[in-house]
Amino acid sequence: MKIREVIFLFLSFAFLVSLLLPENGDAIPAFARRYKISCTTCHAPIPKLKPYGDEFAGNGFVIPEEEKERDYITAGDNLLWLNRTFPIAVRFDAYGVYEQDREVDKDIQTPWGVKLLSGGPLYHNIGYYFYFYLSERGEVAGIEDAYVQFSKVFGSNLAIMVGQFQTSDPLMKRELRLTFEDYQIYKTKIGESGIDLTYDRGLMFVYGVEQTGTDLVAMVVNGNGKGEADSLGKFDNDNFKNFGFRIKQGIGGIASLGGFVYYGQEKYIGETEKNKVTYFGPDVNFTLGKLEFTGQYLHRKDTNPIADVHDVETNGIVAEAILAPQKDKSRFYLTGLYNYVDSDLDEFDFETATLSGTYLVARNLRLTGEFTRDIKNEKNQFVIGFVSAF
Repeated sequence: MKIREVIFLFLSFAFLVSLLLPENGDAIPAFARRYKISCTTCHAPIPKLKPYGDEFAGNGFVIPEEEKERDYITAGDNLLWLNRTFPIAVRFDAYGVYEQDREVDKDIQTPWGVKLLSGGPLYHNIGYYFYFYLSERGEVAGIEDAYVQFSKVFGSNLAIMVGQFQTSDPLMKRELRLTFEDYQIYKTKIGESGIDLTYDRGLMFVYGVEQTGTDLVAMVVNGNGKGEADSLGKFDNDNFKNFGFRIKQGIGGIASLGGFVYYGQEKYIGETEKNKVTYFGPDVNFTLGKLEFTGQYLHRKDTNPIADVHDVETNGIVAEAILAPQKDKSRFYLTGLYNYVDSDLDEFDFETATLSGTYLVARNLRLTGEFTRDIKNEKNQFVIGFVSAF
């Protein structure tokens, strides 16, 4: 299929959607059910978070002014704070995918993923969140995000997360993106290295300086992902711990500048050599009326990612622009995404450009049509599907 034919199909799809779909819709996922609020309070559109959604998560998934004693079961014990109803929700994603020059170039991926989510308070300033992938690309992927969060520690602006999360979460949250296409540099592993910026187990410390609008994030993780424990019950496969730090400075409520650094080591199984991995780079986010832009640059260096291969450097860029014609009240969104990875090991090079359109059928159901050009391999991908939560 030629590129102009793919673009024509995408534009035709977006146009027909805008003409044929109904105008009203309601959503009742877990938190919306509990507080009887619209999904637009936290999302625009699902699953992308608005600033209030970040604040809601930072408060341990509660709206303090809406908390009422009747919402909990205390049994006369002031140290017990059980939810009267257990908060639970489901996310269901389905796609049809065309990939040029593949042996199977047309694929019906329904469902692409089904996940069971839950989150809420455990006690005052203590919350939890987790989801279980019942099916991810046809397999039971199990638990991905899963953590307990302690907010306002010692009455300060410090929050501590303990559990499993993505080390890229302080940068750009992969699970909340609007595109089928991923943020490539975060999930790129070089050579035989097991280190990337996706899921890991550990602790994350978040501190906000209200006077200056500065956010500080520090983390310590195992560094080997979310694999199962070994025969001795150990989750980490070596004696090293990896560390990350990010600083973000808000600018006038419409922009932010950030910097990220990460350092880790890993020992190859059965080998005496180790690989040292460092990441560093800036990021920027700004909103100009109806347009939001987020950009990330990361430089990665591996000292020994493959036996007898040393000092491999990799550069990555993620750039995303989201157009919302009616801001957070929009029903149609247009997203442009650019991915670039350039490594000394050429097999890890990657470059794509994506244009994606989203239309909200309901607050908890959005249709998506997406075109991606694989610039490196000169191939095209076209995706039509939906994302739902209930």
